[in-house]
Amino acid sequence: MRRALGGAAVVVAGAAFAFFLSQREAPSTVTSIERSPSYQAQALLEKAWALPVAATYRAGYDVQRNASFCGPASVVNVQRSLGARSDQAVVLEGTGVSSVFGFVPGLTLDELATVTRHRTGRNVTILRELDLPTLRTELAKANDPAVRFIANFHRGPLFGRGGGHHSPIAGYLPEEDLVFVLDVNASYQPWLVSPERLLEAMTTVDSATGLQRGLLRIEPGAH
Repeated sequence: MRRALGGAAVVVAGAAFAFFLSQREAPSTVTSIERSPSYQAQALLEKAWALPVAATYRAGYDVQRNASFCGPASVVNVQRSLGARSDQAVVLEGTGVSSVFGFVPGLTLDELATVTRHRTGRNVTILRELDLPTLRTELAKANDPAVRFIANFHRGPLFGRGGGHHSPIAGYLPEEDLVFVLDVNASYQPWLVSPERLLEAMTTVDSATGLQRGLLRIEPGAH
C-alpha cells in the first residue's frame, strides 16, 4: 500500500512539475492586449456574441474546472455549441487521454485533436506553421455554423504572463479585424484580439512536442 501511494505521489508530483513548466512566465516587456480599447469593450463583445457561431456557444459557455482543464473544457464548449450534451466530468472517457487526480497537465494540440475527434465524431484538422494570410483564410470560416475552431496559444505574447492554453475561437469581426476568443479561464473571460497578435501566440513552440502550437479546425466529415 505504501509503495502504491508513493508511486501515485511521484506521478502527481511529476504531472504538477510538467504543468508548472508549461505555465512559466513570459518576459515582462510584452504590452498586454488588456490595454487595447477593443480587448473587452462591451459594445464589441455584444456584437461578437451575435455572430452566428458565437451565438451557439453563449447558453452553454463553461469555464475550465481547474488550471489544467482548458483543453477538455474547450471540447465541452464545442460539443454544446453543436447541440450535444457534454460535461467536463466525462469528456475524457474513452479518448485514451486520462487525468491524474482530476488534472491533465501538458495536454498537447495533437492529444486535444484526438479527444475532439472522439467526442464530436467530426473531421478535425491540425493547423500549424501558420502565416498571416493562411490564418485569415481560416478566420473567414470562423462564422460558418458548420465549422468550429479551437486555438492553442501561449499567453505570454498576448498578456506578458502565463503559459500554454486552449480555448475556442467563437467568431471573427471582419470590419474591426478582431478575433473573438472564448477563453475558458474564468479569470480572463471572452476577449477580442487582432489576428496578428493571436498568430504570434499560436506560433510559439510547445516544449512537450517541439512543435508549434496552432489551431484545430472541426467540421463535418469522416475522420
